[in-house]
Amino acid sequence: MNGNQTFLMSASRVGDDTLLAQIIEMVNSASRSKAPIQKMTDRVSRIFVPIVIAMAILTFIVWMIYGQESKLAFALANALAVLIVACPCALGLATPMSVMVGIGKGAKNGILIKNAEALEKLDKVNVLVTDKTGTITEGRPSLEDVQSTSTNTHDELLILAASVNANSSHPLAEAVVKKAKELNLSLLEADKFNTVNGKGVVGHIHNEKILLGNEALLLDDGIAITDQIKARVASEQEKGRTVSYLAKGNELLGYLVIADKIKDTAKQAIHYLMDHGVDVIMLTGDNAKTAKAVADELGIKHFKAQALPEDKLLEIKKLQQEGKVVAMAGDGINDAPALAQADIGIAMGTGTDVAIESSEVTLLKGDLLGVVKAKVLSHKLVRNIKQNLLFAFLYNVLGIPIAAGILYPTFGILLSPMLAAAAMSLSSLSVILNSLRLNVVNIDVK
Repeated sequence: MNGNQTFLMSASRVGDDTLLAQIIEMVNSASRSKAPIQKMTDRVSRIFVPIVIAMAILTFIVWMIYGQESKLAFALANALAVLIVACPCALGLATPMSVMVGIGKGAKNGILIKNAEALEKLDKVNVLVTDKTGTITEGRPSLEDVQSTSTNTHDELLILAASVNANSSHPLAEAVVKKAKELNLSLLEADKFNTVNGKGVVGHIHNEKILLGNEALLLDDGIAITDQIKARVASEQEKGRTVSYLAKGNELLGYLVIADKIKDTAKQAIHYLMDHGVDVIMLTGDNAKTAKAVADELGIKHFKAQALPEDKLLEIKKLQQEGKVVAMAGDGINDAPALAQADIGIAMGTGTDVAIESSEVTLLKGDLLGVVKAKVLSHKLVRNIKQNLLFAFLYNVLGIPIAAGILYPTFGILLSPMLAAAAMSLSSLSVILNSLRLNVVNIDVK
């Protein structure tokens, strides 16, 4: 809140580029999209309509032949009643109404769905592949320790690490830069910056090459790590912490210990999914010991460490070839190829733009519990659509014979065109009311 002062504000995104505008467009586009089950309804309608017309003609002919008095009037009235009562309005509304309400329900719960197909397919997902940093963990890591293996001091190592990381948007890099700023350390100018996917970052300071990342990054440059240092690092990794080695030229200077807290709801979400037949697999670029510590804490049986972007992509392709319906949850640039390949890509709203663009579902809260809610919503949506289709078909199965006059010989009952119109309206109304029930269903998990 500004008082009497003036200030200049720069808007980085305006109009259609703002997050709010993108959310509105995403929800609108999804509401207009067709679920796969709608295609089946369309095929049924193509057959249903000619059959109804044929039945109306048959009704007219039968009344003209067997009617006793006012044959033409009865034949026309009953044929018209058949056409009116069988109007496929309810059939046409059955899926779109549920989809529109379901997508709105998801949006209210922070689940943005790009298309109806994704919402329906979520119910069939039996494997969830998830990233670790920013997905299972908070994605707000903190620098816990800096250890020197050379003559350099703690501050000197931190300055080098933060100077290189200043060019990176990775959460681990942000933690290092943040710590340096807290200690009021002056950063150095770094150039020739490069991100090595799944390994770390490289930059040049004062014409000397600086490497910051995992063991694989150093091995690529032929930098040796002694067994003693590896043992010290392993003890940190077994606590679930991430360790980044820092090297200058061909010399190992030390390592940084970074901790990233597991999200409070991650364990609850993962256990719920596993209890309901979904296999959870964690793929992370982190080392094996850190990955194992996190997996053990959450009860994840299957995980793969030091996974590069292409490894995540290949793992999802392999699962799909085995006939699995795979959902991928991630938040980073490295996750984008896997998110695009998966049957359902689920991006954390707290992640990168490219991850959100590559996915069908975005969780605004960046919480795995959102995956559970989306799956529960999908299940209830599919059930709601089937109920709507049942209502629509039931009305036609009962209404058409009555409108044709099947009850007249025994009970003397005929369905006039006006009553047929009322019955048709009631069928549509029942579908609409049933769809609106999705607004009040509970998708929270306890």
